[in-house]
This record gives sequence, structure tokens and C-alpha cells, in this order.
Amino acid sequence: MKGIEEIKCRVPVLIGLSILAVLVGVRQTYGQVDVTTVDISNLPIRDPYILADEGSATYYLYKAAGVSDGTGKHVSGVVAYKSNDLTSWKGPITVFSMPSDNWIQGAIWAPEVHHYQGRYYLFATLNSDIEWKKQRPDWPKYTFRATQIFHSDSPEGPFMPFSDKLPQTPMDRMALDGTLWVENGTPYMIYCHEWVQIRDGSVVLQRLSPDLAKPVGPPLTLFHASSAPWSTGDPHDGAEPSYVTDGCFLYRTKTGKLLMIWSSFKSGSYAIGIAESATGRVVGPWTQHSEPLFEKDGGHGMLFTTFDEMLMLTFHSPNSPSGKERAVIYEVEDTGDSLVVIDKGTGLDDF
Repeated sequence: MKGIEEIKCRVPVLIGLSILAVLVGVRQTYGQVDVTTVDISNLPIRDPYILADEGSATYYLYKAAGVSDGTGKHVSGVVAYKSNDLTSWKGPITVFSMPSDNWIQGAIWAPEVHHYQGRYYLFATLNSDIEWKKQRPDWPKYTFRATQIFHSDSPEGPFMPFSDKLPQTPMDRMALDGTLWVENGTPYMIYCHEWVQIRDGSVVLQRLSPDLAKPVGPPLTLFHASSAPWSTGDPHDGAEPSYVTDGCFLYRTKTGKLLMIWSSFKSGSYAIGIAESATGRVVGPWTQHSEPLFEKDGGHGMLFTTFDEMLMLTFHSPNSPSGKERAVIYEVEDTGDSLVVIDKGTGLDDF
């Protein structure tokens, strides 16, 4: 894998914004989708998630997108891109299209795919236009927003809902960015409780049934965004500041510490912070590291290990939803006590 070997040679590498955009003209047909090989620096994406699939020795990058439902109708869905080197990606491959009878319809955010007990599970944030509470002045609308889990035998789908076609987060809670964590054989979803509903966003733990189909027991709030010393919040005219929680992802270090990366704002710039469980267990209590892992207008990160055993961090940058967002990939060092970004990369020198 040439791309990974280049990283190992210690040439300062940032796969993403630092690479000259190259579109390779290799095209093929995948069903009704025109598949192209594209450099990652030329692939617009928010909330990137990379699955290093051991079974196929392939990297999969998942992205929310509009897709065809097979009847010519355009619906919300998820596509995947495949790579062997983390630089050139082949896609899009449609892995999920919204069922017409799913309870929540609308835009999809932050898809991520986990391999669990021999199957693949898509965690997706679903949005509805239905309002369930009167809007505050100068505030986003209160709509149904939840994380729902879908299942498949393949990382390329098709991903299907469980029989009730309902989310695994509470219906009366604006919930997003659910991720999977398994501890002592018990599966959990960790998700963000949206600042739109509670002003000071939080990170929440929800136990799941062994097959991931249903929530088990009540949710537990792990921490609020304002607990981080670096999280300065967003000002609002005539209202208290709001604090975002976004993109939670858990990681256990080589010394057994349980860390969580998550995103919020620091002085107007999107940043990625680190929380740490005092007990080493997912129930916490959780404390915050004083300084962010990354603070130069990028966020919603996740960690993965390459097939050459390198720990990597990917996230989108810049954060503004303007079509300029790209997935960037950094090598990260596990120090045992924390995480440290090794390579700054060209164009992002000042963090």
C-alpha cells in the first residue's frame, strides 16, 4: 500500500487539504451509479467516518448523500467510497436509501459503520421537518432528530432498519451523532443531546440490546459541553450562550485509559477536545483535558487504525457548510495518557 508506506517514511503528511486536488479519470458502472476514482482532497464531505475493514483489507469512507431509491425517486441515503491507500477513493457506492415507511424521514447526518459480532451496523442521524415544540425567537426550530441503527452483512450494504423502523434514541430528545462502544461484552450507544433543545449540549450514554435493535434502560448524561475549560460557546442576541456537543468517539489507550474525542467551539473556531473517564469505564465520571487536540476550524473527528497499525485521526475542515469541507487525515500518537497529533501538514500550521 504505497500511501501508507509514504506516511511511515515520516514525510509530513496531511491527506486532505494539503494534497493537490487530482481527479483520476477511471470510471465504471455500479448499478445506476457512475463510479469514479477521486483524490480525497477533491471529495466534499462533512463528518467523515473511515472503516478499516479487516475482512476485505479495504478502507471505507461513508458520506450522507441523496440517492435513488430504485424507482427514480431521489431520497436521503448514504454512500461509500473504497480505498487501499487512503488517498485515491472509488465511489460513490450506494449502501443505504431511506425506506419510505421509516418513521423519521429527511436529511441524514454523520453516518458511521461498525463491525460488531460478524455483521455491519450503520449509525445515522436522521432529521425530520416536523416541529414538536414552539420555536424560541432567533433560535433553530425544534424538530425530530435522532440516531437510528441499520444492519447489513456487508460494509457495502444494503443496510436495512430493524422491524419497528424507529430510532434507538428517545423520540422526545434532539439526539445526534450516535456511536458504538462495547465494554465487557455490553454494547452502548454514546450520542450528543443537541444544544438546540437544551442550550448546553451534552454527551449521553444509552445501553443497547445485544443485537443493537433496542435501547435498554434509561439514558445517562455523561457531561455537558460547558464542562471543558476550552469550550467558549456561541453567543446569541438577548440569550445566554449555547454550547455545542458534536462528533463523540471513544478510544482506549495503550495503558487502559478510556478517552473520548468530541467537538465544540473555542473562540469562534471549531475544535476537537478530549474527555477522560476517571474510572476507565464508560459510565465515568468524565473529566475534560484542559487543551483541545485540534483547534483550527475542524471537527467531528474519529480514530481508526491502519492495516499497518498506525493510529489515525480524520475529521472535516474547514467547518463552514459551504461545500469546501474535506476529510483530512492525521497520524496520531497514543502516549498512554492522551493523544497527540504528530503531523501538522501544509496549510494548517498554527494549531
